[in-house]
Amino acid sequence: MYSQADLRNLVDKAIINLSYPREAKKLADPIKYVLSIGGKRLRPVLALLACNLFNENIDDAMMPATGLEVFHNFTLVHDDIIDQAPVRRNFPTVHNKWSTNQAILSGDVMAFIANDCFLQGPPKCMLKVFREFNKAAVEVCTGQQLDIDYEKALIVSQKEYLRMIELKTAVLLAASVKIGAIIGGAGEKDSEYLYEFGRNLGLAFQIQDDLLDIYGDIKLFGKIPGGDIVSNKKTFLSVKAFELSKGDQFRRLQDLLSEKESDPEVKVRAVMKIYDKLNIKTFTENLAGEYIEKAYSMLEKVDVPKERKKELTMIAGSLIGRVQ
Repeated sequence: MYSQADLRNLVDKAIINLSYPREAKKLADPIKYVLSIGGKRLRPVLALLACNLFNENIDDAMMPATGLEVFHNFTLVHDDIIDQAPVRRNFPTVHNKWSTNQAILSGDVMAFIANDCFLQGPPKCMLKVFREFNKAAVEVCTGQQLDIDYEKALIVSQKEYLRMIELKTAVLLAASVKIGAIIGGAGEKDSEYLYEFGRNLGLAFQIQDDLLDIYGDIKLFGKIPGGDIVSNKKTFLSVKAFELSKGDQFRRLQDLLSEKESDPEVKVRAVMKIYDKLNIKTFTENLAGEYIEKAYSMLEKVDVPKERKKELTMIAGSLIGRVQ
């Protein structure tokens, strides 16, 4: 069985050896840049670990797994343009370092490089794997569109928000695990159990990420709390607060989360005060916990010895153990 560290190293090597456009340096440089500035390589590692559950030889899964990482980074390049984000992983974003036009074009090429990676997978399950990837890719874009739509809406229901993060974040994690399982030779039931494991893990991860923006330890996570509040971003916390608040409290929250010129520290403290009164932190932790339990229950159903699931269990724990 491979370790997470082993697999990250293998993915990094595969990324270095990718074929990039040779005739236009300005097209290739942003791609090499964005793929070199870090990240957990979570999606390819999940795919390779899932493959390794059923097969000692993970070679057939290596290029499709690499394609998942290229696609994920493609979405980040375009998301950063949409959000006009200046920094990603403590480095300048592609559109900030080069230009918006350059970021769009290089991002487009990344999508096709990802496709080429999948075409290097095993022919026997190529169609099934590629359809799974394409389905997830469309769903990720759908989730991003919903996120854009919800920015303009004052009220978003809990159901709507959870569906949006399922599409934007969770389905690619789910597809990564399922794709690895299919290539590894898993049966239909085990593939679906692993998909649900990844989907529930992704939902728990995003909900806890929302929580960390406000209640995370600055020393551990390296950012000042409340960035989502300052930017009026929809999170599970804000959605739940609007659902539970009434009267003057609702109107105060509405005023705070529609302001853009107010003092950031004052704004964050005022919103957090409302969250604390409504017990939003507990609601958020409880919901994340429910998804975590569902994820583990799906992994338990997979018909392989428990010791083979150790690395997947550990990577899940590293993601969901982030709340302090």
